[in-house]
Amino acid sequence: MANAPVQRMSQLMAKTLRDDPADAEVLSHKLLVRAGYVRRTAAGIWSWLPLGKKVLSNVERIVREEMDAIGAQEVLLPAILPREPYEATGRWEEYGPELFRLQDRKGGDYLLGPTHEEIFTLLVKDQASSYKDLPVILYQIQNKYRDEARPRAGVLRGREFLMKDSYSFDTEDEGLAQSYALHRQAYQRVFERLGLDYRICAATAGAMGGSKSEEFLAPAAAGEDTFADCPNCDFAANTEAITYELKAVDASAVAALEEIPTPDTPTIETLAAFLGVEASATLKNLLVKVDGEIVAVGVPGDREVDLDKVEAHFAPAAVEMVTEADFAGRPDLVRGYVGPQGLGEKVKYIADPRVAPGTAWITGANKAQTHARNVVAGRDFEVSEYVDVVVVQDGDPCPKCGTGLVLDRAIEIGHIFQLGRKYADALKLDVLGQNGKPVRVTMGSYGIGVSRAVAALAEQTADEQGLCWPAEVAPADVHVVAAGKALQTELALDVSEKLRAAGLRVLVDDRAGVSPGVKFTDAELIGVPKILVAGRRSAEGVLELKDRRTGEREELTVDEAIARLSA
Repeated sequence: MANAPVQRMSQLMAKTLRDDPADAEVLSHKLLVRAGYVRRTAAGIWSWLPLGKKVLSNVERIVREEMDAIGAQEVLLPAILPREPYEATGRWEEYGPELFRLQDRKGGDYLLGPTHEEIFTLLVKDQASSYKDLPVILYQIQNKYRDEARPRAGVLRGREFLMKDSYSFDTEDEGLAQSYALHRQAYQRVFERLGLDYRICAATAGAMGGSKSEEFLAPAAAGEDTFADCPNCDFAANTEAITYELKAVDASAVAALEEIPTPDTPTIETLAAFLGVEASATLKNLLVKVDGEIVAVGVPGDREVDLDKVEAHFAPAAVEMVTEADFAGRPDLVRGYVGPQGLGEKVKYIADPRVAPGTAWITGANKAQTHARNVVAGRDFEVSEYVDVVVVQDGDPCPKCGTGLVLDRAIEIGHIFQLGRKYADALKLDVLGQNGKPVRVTMGSYGIGVSRAVAALAEQTADEQGLCWPAEVAPADVHVVAAGKALQTELALDVSEKLRAAGLRVLVDDRAGVSPGVKFTDAELIGVPKILVAGRRSAEGVLELKDRRTGEREELTVDEAIARLSA
């Protein structure tokens, strides 16, 4: 904020650290703690110190400005929410153990909000009665809560996190598409202003429901999402959302199924070696339990099953691996030698589209030490359902143009959904239409991880010396460093006040008894874009200006420095 008081490091509630925290695995976690931006309160729960709060607030401001620009209205809803609306939509159970549940003194059930679709729906139901009240976009910036099993990576995956969530309400699908497009454009402006490198990727809706869904991903080594990028066209998608086209083949020339002895070949690797074939010629059959019922999942032998995709397909049902006890209770299922032929109605069989009708395989014969070859999909076994369940690999064909895809890791920083009428149906959100009859409202849901964006910026922009913030989110515009002597400190404080008067946000290192080397190291670590040093030529009124990102230096008089920095 222009004309804010100069922040003196001698008074700043933050201590820098020389060493990385023992539990820190990723760059942003290490640097945000070392530079005095955040401190751990409990597993997955973080306190934001003054410098960190300034960066967080700058991200909030940019998000708020761009949301306001598309006509969205800001509200603030409670974080403690009643059970009933979430039970009406099924999400009280669907969220599972990630949901923080609590009771009041009277035994009433509540939750800490992980996301607010239900509560915004009820707000609009209370406030809007006619089509004339719509369309409307509402948003809030608020802490959310998810009881992560393994909170990690500092503020990237916490149990409490700051999020902007917004919701659009329209009477027609065309209106929803327009609201979705407005958010998509606003998000592009937000992330461009933040200085983030990002990709817009097709995504799955997951527990949110709805139809169209896209993620905004920031490429980073610390990312937990894997996305595929096509080097030839504009296709980009989270690997969980990539689908493979089902293409049937002609199997008329394939010989009849034949069982062959294959001793000591319970794995794809041992089978392929024994027969002298490629793993891609074999059919891997993974057994899982879906709400206690055994289901077989078929994929080519050279591919791995993506259990996240399997779980997403069967959600909200619980999916788990079969155990020794399960095999003991099912003598018809021979461990290491399961094949889809003959499973019949005993075990549901789903398969990846690569196991298309007419494709022939070597697979288990459902007999110990025995496999079968020339096992043809659609002739020798039936697939109950085709589902994309393989782990996507580098070089897999682009669904759009066929070019080999390139995989990369990324941090999810935003997600937009066309929810449709899922929540409006569950909570009976209607307004009177132009003809005087009730119209069911259609909705969109749109999130930006505000605290995640801070970590994503740290991951993308930091260097070997420390943080290196883009100008619009940095905790200050300029970091003035007094090299140590009284004259240098006097000059540093004087120029700091002049910079403040010129409208700049100023952090000044006026600490006594701290060596110049420590101050310079801290300035690099903290990462303000411009560093202004009152050093060896202070008596002449000459300062050194350093660009934190490029390392370029130049000597300037006080007036020249103020003119350069305020330009």
